[in-house]
Amino acid sequence: MEWKIITPNKEGDWINHRDIAFDTFIPITPEEKFDTKSQSFFVSNSLGLSSNRDFWVYNSSKQKIVENMTSMSNFFNEQVTSYQNSLKNNPKLDFKEIQVYNPKIISWSSGLVSMASSGNKAIFKKNNLVISQYRPFYKQYLYFDKIFNERPGQNSKYFPNPQLGNLVICVSGIGVTKEFSSLVTNKLPNLDLLGKSQCYPLYYYEEIGDKKKREIKSSQTLLETDEPEPLNKYIKRDGISDFIFEKAKKQYGESGLTKEDIFYYVYGVLHSPDYQKAFSNNLKKMLPKIPLVDNIADFNSFSMAGRKLSDLHLNYETVPPYSDVKVTGTEGEYFTISKMKFPKKDQKDTIIYNSKITISEIPDKAFQYIVNGKSAIEWIMERYQITTDKDSGIINDPNDWAIEEDNPRYILDLLLSIINLSVQTVDIVDGLPELKFE
Repeated sequence: MEWKIITPNKEGDWINHRDIAFDTFIPITPEEKFDTKSQSFFVSNSLGLSSNRDFWVYNSSKQKIVENMTSMSNFFNEQVTSYQNSLKNNPKLDFKEIQVYNPKIISWSSGLVSMASSGNKAIFKKNNLVISQYRPFYKQYLYFDKIFNERPGQNSKYFPNPQLGNLVICVSGIGVTKEFSSLVTNKLPNLDLLGKSQCYPLYYYEEIGDKKKREIKSSQTLLETDEPEPLNKYIKRDGISDFIFEKAKKQYGESGLTKEDIFYYVYGVLHSPDYQKAFSNNLKKMLPKIPLVDNIADFNSFSMAGRKLSDLHLNYETVPPYSDVKVTGTEGEYFTISKMKFPKKDQKDTIIYNSKITISEIPDKAFQYIVNGKSAIEWIMERYQITTDKDSGIINDPNDWAIEEDNPRYILDLLLSIINLSVQTVDIVDGLPELKFE
């Protein structure tokens, strides 16, 4: 065997060295969150939500979450009451000494144990039920709650109320082995949406008033009722920094430039095959840094492409079906799914939807749109199947979503939309300007 000497670079990379040109670009991540003077594209970023009990707080059925969370909340409160009563006789008692482990009733985590030890009690509130982006093009109902969500990140500032709209660009986090991906969403993102997802908001929201007064008011009203909170308690702030806004206006001499233009520019550049290929090693080990392109024409091209991609990826449920695919078996109107599959492992032009319905003549191009390691089509096939949690026994049935939406064709129509979305995404990405790096 012929041996080769390898030498690490200054970052400690023995193999797969990072490209040094990457460090000449502008980071999209601020050094400190909510630093309005940050010399980065965004003034804030956050990990997606990590619950540590996904089968409990996420589900395709809103009714099942109500049942599951009501049950777990009641048992949690019983444990807290038992502990508080025990402390009267033994002030040094550790909660773990009386803690009851029963995965059919509750899913413990270090954060939940800490909440119980501190005497916090849970009050189930229907207003905490929101829609979340759980995986690419796969939404779930989420019980968004500070007690039962282990690490919510900054998401309460990005999505404080379903009526307050927002967009976030999510990217693959540091250490993810799959190739870099980015995906925009207007729903609260899960940590594993793209694998250790880091999310960058178009806006964030600040509450008005003194923090202590808000806490008192919250404990007296919002935690005890399901009354809608007033929307005027929030101030909307820009997620795009003044630094990059002024820098872009100065560089391009464009007085009509907006921060939204910059937001979509970022989304466009992050989809550039030139960028992803040149800095593949960097993007596995670092959060993105991107350049401002030299001229306004290329900037506008990336920004407009980012808008088109964003419109597709946000409104994916309403994208028309791809016109050239063939769908058979719908005349019986049996749309219930168990698990979609290909006829053979290497035959992807056809999907067996269920025992009655088949989709065929799917173009190869549709499988070229890869997000977080697999095609968007295969994400639909993977996520839209009935699953059962082995510990709790909780069932997540995607057919429940279609039933509660009163649209039995929902999953089939979604699959057909994603085929078209994938083809259109590939076309937009292929039309991006060339990026050259010295």
